[in-house]
Amino acid sequence: LYYEKQQQGRSYKMKTKSGALKSALKKNTMLIAFVIIVLMFEILTQGVLLVPQNVTNLIQQNSYVLILAIGMLLCIITGGNIDLGVGSYVAFVGAVTAKMCIIGSISPWFAMLVGLLVGIAIGAVNGFFIAYKEVPAFIATLASMLIFRGLTLVLLAGRTLAPYPETYQAISTGFLPDFLPLGGMKFSAVIIGALICPFLVWSQLRSRRQMIRFGAEVPSAASFTVKLVLSCVAIVFFCFWLGRYEGIPSVLILLAILFLIYQFFTTKTVMGRQLYALGGNEKAAKLSGIDTKRIKFLAFTNMGLLAAVAGIVFSGRLNAATPKAGTGFEMDAIASCYIGGASATGGVGTVGGAIIGALIMGVLNNGMSILGINVDWQQAIKGVVLLIAVLFDISSKNKQK
Repeated sequence: LYYEKQQQGRSYKMKTKSGALKSALKKNTMLIAFVIIVLMFEILTQGVLLVPQNVTNLIQQNSYVLILAIGMLLCIITGGNIDLGVGSYVAFVGAVTAKMCIIGSISPWFAMLVGLLVGIAIGAVNGFFIAYKEVPAFIATLASMLIFRGLTLVLLAGRTLAPYPETYQAISTGFLPDFLPLGGMKFSAVIIGALICPFLVWSQLRSRRQMIRFGAEVPSAASFTVKLVLSCVAIVFFCFWLGRYEGIPSVLILLAILFLIYQFFTTKTVMGRQLYALGGNEKAAKLSGIDTKRIKFLAFTNMGLLAAVAGIVFSGRLNAATPKAGTGFEMDAIASCYIGGASATGGVGTVGGAIIGALIMGVLNNGMSILGINVDWQQAIKGVVLLIAVLFDISSKNKQK
């Protein structure tokens, strides 16, 4: 009897460990896929992909997609709704700021503020028609895409406006000032990375204590410690790698701030939980007292705001406002969310997942460009990746049923 109990105990422990491993792999599937894709292109490009200068270029070139993906995620969570007009909003906001900065010689900061207000107004109009007039999001945002693409052409009179003032460009192409340059290495980047680690440790320990206090299941102390140590090492090494070129790009700070704000909003606030409840079951959310129309309205208003931020970042990097700016951006943002684990029916998705999805898209673009793959083939390959991600989502749901 004693022997049988021992065997049962060992079997239970093995099943528990196996279940925990499967759960961890499932949660980090996209992160593992991202690492595999990076390693694959690093080998295929013979080490060019992860050269410090190219890593910096990857961040700056894909910053607008990362910003749009965060906003698009919130729209998708509401019930699989998408905003087809974000590329046109990017172009229109760039045209507005260019008219003010380049033609009107107005302060870049004031022009950026006006650009953000324009984005909020566009998003609010979309949100009003979608939430309160019950116009399908596909139709409302398709109309917005056509309207603001046309208005961009009218505002720019079909021509390109350039260049922007240096202050305007610095947001997307600048770097944090280096206060400790030694032999061409920007050691201030390493110091910033080291300073991030104590904050990360404190926040993770605090979160773990709260979960234990409320009786939630938490990973073992050993796995938690290993994950924390690896995260800190990765952050410091990443900052060190950036320091080998020009240091930390200013747009990376902007992305970090947006990530922290929206991560907190979606995981720690009442409205964030209401957003997921709306996407999970709109009728049940209404019956539970959630103002679903207001949540949907705010999601699309927020999309307009982030599209304006992306418009400022993109036009600053391009150093010009062009009528064709933003073409295809909506597809990249939508694909990033679905690749990152968002559900096509809503109610599922994380900010971190959307970021990883956008990075996968960025690495695919950059890696294939380095390899000299034709743009047409690049589009086809990205389409296949998107289809695989959606099929994975559907198969996962079928298994849960």
